[in-house]
Amino acid sequence: MPTQPNQNHLLIIEDEKGRREFPLEEAVYSLGRDPSSDIRLFSQFVSRHHATLVRRQREDGSHYYQIVDGNLKGKPSANGLLINGRKLQAHDLVNEDEIVFGPQVSAKYYLLRQNTNPTGPLDEFDITLISPGMIDEFED
Repeated sequence: MPTQPNQNHLLIIEDEKGRREFPLEEAVYSLGRDPSSDIRLFSQFVSRHHATLVRRQREDGSHYYQIVDGNLKGKPSANGLLINGRKLQAHDLVNEDEIVFGPQVSAKYYLLRQNTNPTGPLDEFDITLISPGMIDEFED
C-alpha cells in the first residue's frame, strides 16, 4: 500500500496588519473582523463574520478545506468572496487560490505536500563537499 503524502495547509492573510501566516490544522475556522474570529481580518471593509473554512475529507483519506461565504448558519458577508477573480458563495480550495475579502484584504491558500517515503533509490553520489577552508571559518 503506498504511503499517503503528508499534507500541510497554509493560509497567508494580507490586511491592515500586514502579512500573517496561519497553518491550518483544525476542522473549522471563522474569518472576520470580530475579535472572537479564529482568523481575524483587520479592515473596516470586511464583515464581522466574513467567511468560514471547513476541513473536508476525500475518499483517499486526504483532507482539503472549503471556504464558505459568511457563517455556518447561512448569514452571508456584506461584500462576499472573490476567489481567483470570481464571486463565489463556496469553493473547495486548491493550491495557490487567491481570496479577496475586500479592498486591501486578501488571502492566498497553499497546500504543501511532503512525501513520507523517498520516491526512488538513494543516490550514492549525492554528497556535499566541504573544503578545508570552510571548516576553519566555523572554528574561529
